Amino acid sequence: MLLIRLTATIGLLSILALQTGCGTINTLGKPEHVAAKNLKEEGSYCTSLPRVYSGVSYDLCRMYGRPAPVHAWQGTEGAATLWLVDLVVSGVLDTLALPYTMYDQSKYGDIELRSGTQ
Repeated sequence: MLLIRLTATIGLLSILALQTGCGTINTLGKPEHVAAKNLKEEGSYCTSLPRVYSGVSYDLCRMYGRPAPVHAWQGTEGAATLWLVDLVVSGVLDTLALPYTMYDQSKYGDIELRSGTQ
């Protein structure tokens, strides 16, 4: 019984980590223009993201923008908890990716989110 509970808990936490690590996944696991497009659609006021800890920066940029519509999940009561979990998971994943992101930061600089005028 304990083994089943432990397995279920680990499985649930793994799924939660994959779902909430979206800041890091959106900046490291996809082309740069996808992160820029997502933040623009969400109404973020950020103009660039550093490559080092880009997942955490992405999450903070999502919070720094137009308020979410009431029908969006961000407008629900548990949104603050989801944001916090996403920030923590992204921070852990970003720390693991430091050797890669530090190299990219020195070679390419920040990820530009806005080109030209807004």
